[in-house]
Amino acid sequence: MENKDKFVFEVSWEVCHKVGGIYTVVKSKAALLNSAYPNYFCIGPYFESNAETDFVEEDAPKEFKDVFDELSKKGVICRYGKWQIEGNPHAVLIDHSGIRGNIDAIKSSLWNDHGVDSLGQGGDFDEGIIWATAAGMFIESLVNKQPDKFNYVGHFHEWLAGGALLYLKSAGVKIGTVFTTHATMLGRTIAGSGRDLYAELETINPDEEAKNMGVQAKHLTEKACATKTDVFTTVSEITSIEAEHLLGRKADVLVLNGLDISKLPTYEEDAYKHRLNREKVHEFLRYYFLPYYYFDIENTLLLFLVGRYEFRNKGIDMTIKALAQLNNKLKDEKSDRTVICFLWVPREVKGVRNDISVNKTSYLTLKDFVEEHTPHIQTNIVRNIIREGLKDKMDIDAVNKDIFDSEFRHNIKRLELNFAKKGNPPLSTHNIPFEDKDSIINALKSNGLENKEDDRVKVIFYPIYLSGVDGLTDLSYYDAMNACHLGLFPSYYEPWGYTPLECGALGVPSLTSDLSGFGRFLLQKTDGDEGIYVIKRYQADPDAALKAFEDVLYKFAKFNEEQRVEQKIKAKELANLADWKQLVKNYFKAHNLAIKKCYGG
Repeated sequence: MENKDKFVFEVSWEVCHKVGGIYTVVKSKAALLNSAYPNYFCIGPYFESNAETDFVEEDAPKEFKDVFDELSKKGVICRYGKWQIEGNPHAVLIDHSGIRGNIDAIKSSLWNDHGVDSLGQGGDFDEGIIWATAAGMFIESLVNKQPDKFNYVGHFHEWLAGGALLYLKSAGVKIGTVFTTHATMLGRTIAGSGRDLYAELETINPDEEAKNMGVQAKHLTEKACATKTDVFTTVSEITSIEAEHLLGRKADVLVLNGLDISKLPTYEEDAYKHRLNREKVHEFLRYYFLPYYYFDIENTLLLFLVGRYEFRNKGIDMTIKALAQLNNKLKDEKSDRTVICFLWVPREVKGVRNDISVNKTSYLTLKDFVEEHTPHIQTNIVRNIIREGLKDKMDIDAVNKDIFDSEFRHNIKRLELNFAKKGNPPLSTHNIPFEDKDSIINALKSNGLENKEDDRVKVIFYPIYLSGVDGLTDLSYYDAMNACHLGLFPSYYEPWGYTPLECGALGVPSLTSDLSGFGRFLLQKTDGDEGIYVIKRYQADPDAALKAFEDVLYKFAKFNEEQRVEQKIKAKELANLADWKQLVKNYFKAHNLAIKKCYGG
């Protein structure tokens, strides 16, 4: 592809500023776009704390410097440099604080030119629209300095960058525009409220609903961008269906999300790390559960759900119900299988629970004592073998007394009593403010998942970000996933759904739904019954969908190690279907179409 004549701006609030999934989208494909386009520039907001770690400032080319000087006189400060990610794409970070006083004029323009009613709207809407306007001013100035030198394309992500697109339309700047909706504001809000979004799509009045639900300004900005851009794109088929009804336009191109698979570990590397990471989880589980009762930690099946605290949208409600049914079934069968499910769902907390900290200290004291005395115990074992041999009939009590002297046995008994606790292990690792009102805690209790000794399914609500230094498992996001056997993501509202794709790339089987963009993508390639399971929720009976979820859990719980390895290999193979090296072609298609619509030909 000949791209020397193209000048591409990719504009996102998440350039050098990690907020959510769009950061992963822009970052993970930047190297490919940067190598394809000689003139490719990311545009994001300037925040000093982020720039210190993610951005290396450089001297700007003359054309940029002239524009920067012009804009600085208007209160817009621009910085030029490289984003410190794979491919090191050039980036322009814009400090918009100097034009905050222009907010009334900006809002008036949005209303007069695009019908965006933002009266009374403030907070993050104002912040986003001011920054986007500043980004539009930068693009306008640069394009107008050399209008005929390139075919210009501006690619704008979400309503947060949409203000730049609308500014350029108002200013009549000759540039091909692409707008990507990753999730509609109204759709996410309706789904999160508990209503059946997909049943209402045909009859809903979007503008009226947006006003009633308090997202009018963002919705109208999104709608104006979708209808006025040269090329409208969504990240999935399911979002295109939603956008057609809520924004008035279906996608011209689907810009499906991918991963750079070549940068991820091989299956052999995944398997090696799995053993290391699993042992860290087992260590945590020993002091989380074993003070209360004993079961074989090494013979547990580890499941997990990770994501934002969107109780219904992320399928947390459905997951808890399915786990409860699995628990009942395994208890009825008197199964010796123990299943432990982590709910890695961040929320406000007030530190690690004191009982867990005490348990950890007691466990480590016991472990350290044993390790300290291990050389002496080894010597006693060798001496006993030399003296007595391995007899068919041995006096075990006598052997134990010979190997473990009375002082050791006395101290171990004392440490054991200090470690033991009464009651049941807690449901959460951290202190949760107003726990009696927490949706996850209440759902676990109402579904009988209370970590009792006879429960075959046990649950740990782990309500913090996986930073790798949390004082418990001390595992990062990817390492925590890699430690487990199955990820659970039966989302009700999920425009794409990166996590099951990330799981597959790490060789971890998972479950998703056909209400996620990735799930629908997989169903075009596979039956969704191996490696990455896809349950059908779109216009499906809720009870039937829950039963399908339960069946996958039960089937997986019965797998032996060899069968689980087969699922790992299959998951890894399926992840290759969403390699950016293939999916980035959709971006090229959208950019070329925008150029054609803007410049003709």
